[in-house]
Amino acid sequence: MSAGPASVADRDVARALDLLRAHADHPSAMLALNRGTRRYTGLGGAGLVAYTRRGRRGVVQFAAPFAEPGERGRLLDEFLRRLAAGPGPTPRLTAAQVGRADVGLYAERGFTVNQVGSTYGIDLGRFTLRGRQLAKVRQNVNRARRDGVTVVETDPGDPGDRRELDAIDSEWLAAKGRHVKELSFLIGERGGPGAPLRRTFLARHHGRTVGYITYSPVWGSRPGWLYDLTRRSPRAPVGTVELVNLTALGRFQEEGAPWLHLGLTPFADFDDRHEPACASRGLARALRLVGEHGRLVYPARSQEAFKLKWAPHVIEPEYIAFQGGVRLSSVWHLLRTTGAV
Repeated sequence: MSAGPASVADRDVARALDLLRAHADHPSAMLALNRGTRRYTGLGGAGLVAYTRRGRRGVVQFAAPFAEPGERGRLLDEFLRRLAAGPGPTPRLTAAQVGRADVGLYAERGFTVNQVGSTYGIDLGRFTLRGRQLAKVRQNVNRARRDGVTVVETDPGDPGDRRELDAIDSEWLAAKGRHVKELSFLIGERGGPGAPLRRTFLARHHGRTVGYITYSPVWGSRPGWLYDLTRRSPRAPVGTVELVNLTALGRFQEEGAPWLHLGLTPFADFDDRHEPACASRGLARALRLVGEHGRLVYPARSQEAFKLKWAPHVIEPEYIAFQGGVRLSSVWHLLRTTGAV
């Protein structure tokens, strides 16, 4: 009996997960399992490239190839050859959320590479609520507790919980305005192939669900969990998100997890020292302007402030790489792919 489509898809996900566990050293690696994300495992099957297509000419890759360090360049070259061999015009590759260690892979191949933002990590072995830096977190958490907010870890597979989470999603999106769409590709999701691996902490207020946060596993040199998807009802009391995150953080500490990652904030914590020699000066200026004034594109300042008040122990740059230089079409494909426009 031949294998059906479902079993083929299951094997693809299982193989991708094995490769991520073996080779991923990126705090957001679980995004490679998102629905709609394509995965190329190479001729030898020793690595993984996560990507999506946009029209005939746009290909957006998530992070660098996930493979042994010595194999990443070979796998990237193989993937580029595969794109060039396809029917029609050769698409241009844009790689988003490339880590600092992999910038050279793209620079050596003629890509223009710029810092796009920063990612933040908390060493759970060193984390403490004491001290002036965490004062705002303590204040908001205490306020939420006084208002009667409680937090539980829930099973997203439970039909009742799923309906409550769906309602929060709808309410959250409606509060953003009718022209706003959910971001995709470079942000986590509730369902999809990675759902069994995620953990969900839910906030209730007087018996009603008012918010939740999902956490995804992180592998590599700083293993632990990634603060992934956040949704909050407009009715949620002040401090609800902080209380949910602190509850999850405490649970992870008890379990011995080494790190809690807060993920990428685009257009934040730029530093000229982080820009490689192959960066575009014009793009660098534009990205900084978006960070300062582009609230309609992304609320970089508020996201950065939220993450900094947790006193992260590590702040590292992440990059975007454009094949053949920065072109308006490549930027447009990226914005469309992520749902930013």
